[in-house]
Amino acid sequence: MAEIRAFRGIRPAAGKEADIAALPYDVYNREEARKAVEGKPLTFLRIDRAETQLSEETDIYAPEVYQKAKELLWGMVENGDFVQDDKPCYYLYELTMNGRSQTGIVACASIDDYLNGMIKKHENTRREKEEDRVRHVDICDAQTGPIFLAYRNQESLKKIVADVKAGTVLFDFTSEDGIRHRGWKIADTEKISAIYEAFHQMNALYIADGHHRAASAVRVGVKRREEHPGYTGEEEFNYFLSAIFPDDELMIMDYNRVVRDLNGLTPEEFLSGIKKVFDVETLDKAEHPKRKGQVTLFLEDKWYLLTLKPEYGNCDPVEGLDVSILQKQILEPVLGIQDPKTDKRIDFVGGIRGLSELERRVHTDMKAAFAMYPTSIGELFAVADAGLLMPPKSTWFEPKLRSGLFIHALK
Repeated sequence: MAEIRAFRGIRPAAGKEADIAALPYDVYNREEARKAVEGKPLTFLRIDRAETQLSEETDIYAPEVYQKAKELLWGMVENGDFVQDDKPCYYLYELTMNGRSQTGIVACASIDDYLNGMIKKHENTRREKEEDRVRHVDICDAQTGPIFLAYRNQESLKKIVADVKAGTVLFDFTSEDGIRHRGWKIADTEKISAIYEAFHQMNALYIADGHHRAASAVRVGVKRREEHPGYTGEEEFNYFLSAIFPDDELMIMDYNRVVRDLNGLTPEEFLSGIKKVFDVETLDKAEHPKRKGQVTLFLEDKWYLLTLKPEYGNCDPVEGLDVSILQKQILEPVLGIQDPKTDKRIDFVGGIRGLSELERRVHTDMKAAFAMYPTSIGELFAVADAGLLMPPKSTWFEPKLRSGLFIHALK
């Protein structure tokens, strides 16, 4: 029984949404973040990456960075750039990319549901990466970026969502990357009760994207409980900001691999090693794999289609993933890449960049590229349901949820 609550959202004042909304903090390196905030006095990235507002010498994890974030956030609230609703509401957040839409319910999920495994994860987190967002959330006293959750589609929720979307829109703008963002507020008490009950009947929700943000938000909640031993469970710090989407609307893109060398092999020897497990055919042009069990390879200015031989298939939720098969059958035995998390000879390229980016990398700093068939949402659910973890860089979700459109205050 998932506990998904309405909350008093802090959101941009009408007409300021496009200026405030920003991509997640972790899609930028330091230099990119500093450049992205130039000439954008309202962008939420100034808060999410507050080191951009301090001298370039400032350590990005210095205490003054988090204090600056707090100062900027609550200063914008005081200035009227943000408004807060008077009573708890749910919200809808729709993103449309290339004519395809997905609509999530923005709400607060329970840290207890995370701790007891009702909210399921499919990735490990690194504690050192969590620390930054723990400090950010704790000092700002607010969760500023929603965790991207998924649920198995439910018709009752789909009907409510359609009814709400027929009403007055809260915001509607198109970001610089061509993605349309629309939002609605759900203040009707009957609809709020119906949404709460629909989630209450679910026995699982899934983290699609944002494992580190989720872990950080939960750690702040646990810390606040320790600081307030008389807590009741109703306090805001017991819940974390989420945008929850039905599985049938989500798109996972390919997450591709590029390798720096062929482990001392000639191209002919490399292809020969692959042919033990894959059928190999030459392609006339760049192509994505058409189905699970296929990979396309760019090597020596040629594209190849690799199709896994049936006897090497695997029904295990993790071992049967295409990224696992590539690792076990090519990267490790043929190329000698034992641990893709730490090996400097491999890099990862999100599918949003296209096959031309794989060609560019091979023409510049890499030797070969593998274009993967996307992991499905069903495969993600199967891994999480089994209590297992996916290999690194298995999923690339698009479009990315914007930060700054919905904020959950912890006080």
